[in-house]
Amino acid sequence: MLTTEQRDQFSEIFDELGKSLDISKTDYDKAVTSYRYVGGWLAEKDSPLAPYSPVISPQGSFLLGTMIQPVTEGDHLDIDLVCKLVGKRSYWTQYDLKHAIGDRLKAHGTFNRMLRRKEGRRCWTLEYAEEANFHMDILPSIVGHGFQILLEKAANRKMEDMTPLAIRITDKELQNYKTATDPLEWLVSNMFGYAVWFEERCRLAIIKAVNFSESIKPVPTYQVRKTPLQRIVQILKRHRDIMFNGDEDKPISIIITTLAAHAYKKQTNILVGLQEVMAEMEQYIEDRYDPVTGQYYKWIGNPVNKQENFADKWLTFPQRKDNFYKWLQAVKRDIAYVTEQRSLPTIQETLNRSFGKKIITQTFSNLASMQRERREAGVLKMAASTGILGATGRTSLGNHTFFGSEE
Repeated sequence: MLTTEQRDQFSEIFDELGKSLDISKTDYDKAVTSYRYVGGWLAEKDSPLAPYSPVISPQGSFLLGTMIQPVTEGDHLDIDLVCKLVGKRSYWTQYDLKHAIGDRLKAHGTFNRMLRRKEGRRCWTLEYAEEANFHMDILPSIVGHGFQILLEKAANRKMEDMTPLAIRITDKELQNYKTATDPLEWLVSNMFGYAVWFEERCRLAIIKAVNFSESIKPVPTYQVRKTPLQRIVQILKRHRDIMFNGDEDKPISIIITTLAAHAYKKQTNILVGLQEVMAEMEQYIEDRYDPVTGQYYKWIGNPVNKQENFADKWLTFPQRKDNFYKWLQAVKRDIAYVTEQRSLPTIQETLNRSFGKKIITQTFSNLASMQRERREAGVLKMAASTGILGATGRTSLGNHTFFGSEE
């Protein structure tokens, strides 16, 4: 059983791990500058798309503030974007909309060279040079007039029903991809409604949550301070990435994020929140029965679209379901083992195996710098029962110039 001091110190370690997982402000600013330029090209007054007021906005983990660095150095960040057009030509199908945006990208010499030649199921992908460290997936979509006003109302918590924030997107695997001209027959997505829901789950009275009113802008502000839920999601995703090492059947981020957000009960201590989230995530997976097929299946509902099942691929790809449960047991076991350790060197060594040596080395280097600053300021304390150094123990330590094995 951990003491309050131990829980606080482990919470600080996991918070610093989350900070180490964050993408840098430099990479963030590069991505924002790049997609602003793409959006400007799509919306130029001589662009065929100009009458439909195209706007590019972030979605996914870039919007939620839960993006993490890739495991392998040199791997690109995946920046998920949505291109919103207000209306369309009456005869446009999903195919026409998608290729109207693709053709405009191809009309720019640089973007044409950057476009991935294999067309994605839903997106166009721009592959930037190695030094840029990212690629962009641009999802074509249709919104109605007044959509931005609805977004602003949602951001200011003047809407309870997120259904009006749903947009229509393209999907080349649908049978009506080249035939349906009515957007009401197209696939529905509600990434902005989901972001409002996630912000609500993050919100604490003492910590500012995801600034959705900033996030919905084409140029969102880089978020330095994260809420405990954002850190918990980052930590869970990193453990997943290390465990599955690029396996396409790994648990998908939207499932981890949704279950974690459901299970989160506004804990301010990251360790306590992480432990309780892991313990309760499974409770939000429903067992349902299909009388037509006679099959039982798992249901993880989209909180803003009750008809969407994030686990819909588990029946077709049962390995994905098995991998989710294997991962959940593994992360519970690994975090429990970490909290059994009672010195910084053994804690660091234990974390290396679950989260990667490089990122943990960075985490503990940052912690050592914080300890040095606290010691010099005379506020460094040691937990009497563990010897772990931090700002929350009971025994104050005098100024010193080195940390020995604790560094």
